[in-house]
Amino acid sequence: MTTDANTAQENAGTAPGHSAPQGSGDHTARPPLRQMPGIIAVSAYMIILAVLDVIYVVQHRIEMFYLIFSVFFIAAAFGLLLLLRWAWALTLAAVALLSALFLRGYFNDHSWAALEEGLLNLVIFLYLVRTELRDRLR
Repeated sequence: MTTDANTAQENAGTAPGHSAPQGSGDHTARPPLRQMPGIIAVSAYMIILAVLDVIYVVQHRIEMFYLIFSVFFIAAAFGLLLLLRWAWALTLAAVALLSALFLRGYFNDHSWAALEEGLLNLVIFLYLVRTELRDRLR
């Protein structure tokens, strides 16, 4: 009778049939940003893209409409630094579309710079789609 009373007291705080995992800790704790230097590099790349868009608009190389993308690039960069899942999705979409755009430019104009940009964006895309990275985001 004492064994039943002891086990009943131990399991009083858990749901029936479920015991608290041993040594699992807090699942909501996120790793610090310094453990993911790739995220910092991708954020810096997104800020560089935003600055280049602003410079190209000032130089009248592209239309003023493209400043909208600069806002999205900056929002994605700072959201990634905060490890937010929506920023991950925004960055993923941006680098996928930029990769397609630059690779199309390479196939149309045979520009080596477009090929390098397209491949860089493709590498960033492949980094961002890893499941280990996605699991670390909020």
